[in-house]
Amino acid sequence: MLKILAPTVMLFPTIWLSSPKWLWTTTTAQTLLIALMSLTWLKTSTEMGWTSTNLYMGVDPLSTPLLVLTCWLLPLMILASQNHIATEPIPRQRMYISLLVSLQTFLIMAFGATEIIMFYIMFEATLIPTLIIITRWGNQAERLNAGTYFLFYTLAGSLPLLVALLLLQQNTGTLSMLIIQYSQPLHLHTWADKVWWAGCLIAFLVKMPLYGVHLWLPKAHVEAPVAGSMVLAAILLKLGGYGMMRMMAVLDPLTKDMAYPFIILALWGIIMTGSICLRQTDLKSLIAYSSVSHMGLVAGGILIQTPWGFTGAIILMIAHGLVSSALFCLANTTYERTHSRTMILARGLQTIFPLMAMWWFIANLANLALPPLPNLMGELLIITAMFNWSPWTLALTGTGTLITAAYSLYLFLMTQRGLVPLHIMALQPSHTREHLLIALHLIPVMLLILKPELMWGWCY
Repeated sequence: MLKILAPTVMLFPTIWLSSPKWLWTTTTAQTLLIALMSLTWLKTSTEMGWTSTNLYMGVDPLSTPLLVLTCWLLPLMILASQNHIATEPIPRQRMYISLLVSLQTFLIMAFGATEIIMFYIMFEATLIPTLIIITRWGNQAERLNAGTYFLFYTLAGSLPLLVALLLLQQNTGTLSMLIIQYSQPLHLHTWADKVWWAGCLIAFLVKMPLYGVHLWLPKAHVEAPVAGSMVLAAILLKLGGYGMMRMMAVLDPLTKDMAYPFIILALWGIIMTGSICLRQTDLKSLIAYSSVSHMGLVAGGILIQTPWGFTGAIILMIAHGLVSSALFCLANTTYERTHSRTMILARGLQTIFPLMAMWWFIANLANLALPPLPNLMGELLIITAMFNWSPWTLALTGTGTLITAAYSLYLFLMTQRGLVPLHIMALQPSHTREHLLIALHLIPVMLLILKPELMWGWCY
């Protein structure tokens, strides 16, 4: 754990002491080196699952893929931000990269924590850099409003979790993930126990986000700069799914009765947010709502508590993290050239940027779960597990899949096909940096299908 955490912390002196000329080069190189080092986590498997390096931090098959995804995304965020941050004064550039690095540090400590209370603290700590990135480097005047939504939704959900965790510590005597799974099962019968159950999960459901408490997400995505959107879609939403998986072991007897309304909301949310996507004019807003739809499927897979549901949820989280982040990068390349996120103002880009149109096509096909990509594997596992739990869910998940295909194709056709509008003149050609950025998102997605056991979690 320290072999990744120490170089990540040492990025701060690199950022603040390197010369302005080499700032982006050195930080990108060092973060890429950390990302490559993090791949060594994928081959460590022991009998007990955990490869714990000290009392408070450890790695197991559930957290490994999420940790690697976190490390992989930092160099990509720095690559994506170079163009639009390069015009700012050097101290602000250093500050921006420092916030991204601090976000990675908190995320590594959140996913690597073996103490639930440490996970909670890091879960909350990620709010601060994200909030500053959205409110300081966002695009429109609405960004302060978006930051307020983001902060208060997340805080209102997670304060009951703190009380619930303190009660759990009082009852079981420990909050260590290593020990708590072997402790006596809790006898949960009273109304207060039901409130405690809700307190444990609502923080994570808001973070995922579940339909109904999702309004902060499109606002935050639309107003955030490209790195903010990437980290939100790819990793911060996954904190919710990861936290739910960790807490499920403790909540077991009550979940059978209590999970119904949340599963119904998640499945209904797949259809509702998918339908909203079909009516969007704003490019980033469409991709943001599609994230809510996919995470609804993940929430359903986790809440029914079967090995297939868990496996499907973790595979879909990893695949969606890479694909959604790639879509935001592509949306940013269009925005940097046309200075508009309205899809109808940027039609027919395939004739101007044919190679970029190929990346759009691949990313959209991955988003609608084309076989044999891991997105399809995750969705199929969850849909099958839910069908086994209740055949009626097939109507909702099937409709959701159909709508996903419809809005993905709508997104591609609106932005890439058709006649080029007359106001589009003298656009910059696409850069090698941008092609590298999208390739580093989509090539891992294609490679993961060759070895899906890397992201199966415990369930193999």
